[in-house]
Amino acid sequence: MRHRKAGRQLSRNASHRLALFRNLSRALITHERIKTTLPKAKELRPFIEKLITLAKKAALADDGTPEGKVKALHYRRLAIAKLGPVHGTTLYDKKNEPLSGESETCLKKLFNVIGPRFKERPGGYTRILKLHTRRLGDAGHQAIIELLQEGEVKLKVKEASAPATA
Repeated sequence: MRHRKAGRQLSRNASHRLALFRNLSRALITHERIKTTLPKAKELRPFIEKLITLAKKAALADDGTPEGKVKALHYRRLAIAKLGPVHGTTLYDKKNEPLSGESETCLKKLFNVIGPRFKERPGGYTRILKLHTRRLGDAGHQAIIELLQEGEVKLKVKEASAPATA
């Protein structure tokens, strides 16, 4: 029995599941929007949001002082430990060419682009959109998970006010 055990197994053992989340995270950081199954997207959300929080903390800590640089380096190393080895993960464009002359990795993009983007945001960096179409083969539910843009806010639905009695 799996009473009080959080998280989905996704029909994988622990090491395979960790590798899956690392690969999906790298793809989401690179493309900022990926299409996957709904259970995978729901399990990926806490994994990627913790990585983005580390990048945000590093962006807030790095104020130019030596102590700030040490804190930022600490957050970067924590993200490397969680994201896994990224030395061969250069970012490519649609034409399968590297994005810049230097090797731009998903870790650099996470800390140089995505972390500063969410400096002022308290959380909730991703959005999951359920797709109506089913996946061919096993008819699995599909979803798109994407990173929010800078300055984007969640719209709250106003509650309908009670009608005034005459």
